Amino acid sequence: MRFQDLLAYQKGFSLAMKIFETTKVFPKEEIYSLTDQIRRSSRSVTITISEAYRKREYPKHFHSKLTDVDSENSETQGWLEYALACKYISEEKFQELTNKSIEVGKLINYMILNPHKFGVKKD
Repeated sequence: MRFQDLLAYQKGFSLAMKIFETTKVFPKEEIYSLTDQIRRSSRSVTITISEAYRKREYPKHFHSKLTDVDSENSETQGWLEYALACKYISEEKFQELTNKSIEVGKLINYMILNPHKFGVKKD
């Protein structure tokens, strides 16, 4: 199996692309702050999932990487709150993106709790 086949990766990638499209209309003064940060954290979710998957022969590394993924996903949710508070996105867009992020978080948690289903050997 390729890491790109993981549901958490696929849903995370889709969310990162939706965030990319959404942030294209953010004000120019946000390019090096909010826009950059939310794009980075959302993209980091999938990149770190790929790293975790490659580390699955080492259970502690797999777990550590996935907790990093969870942190990046939470960071994305925080940046979405700022985008809403600054009125760069509507309440509806905020809910849509946040719900997708929560779904990704549940998939990440599933991976953390069920490492053996992803080829991780027991310690």
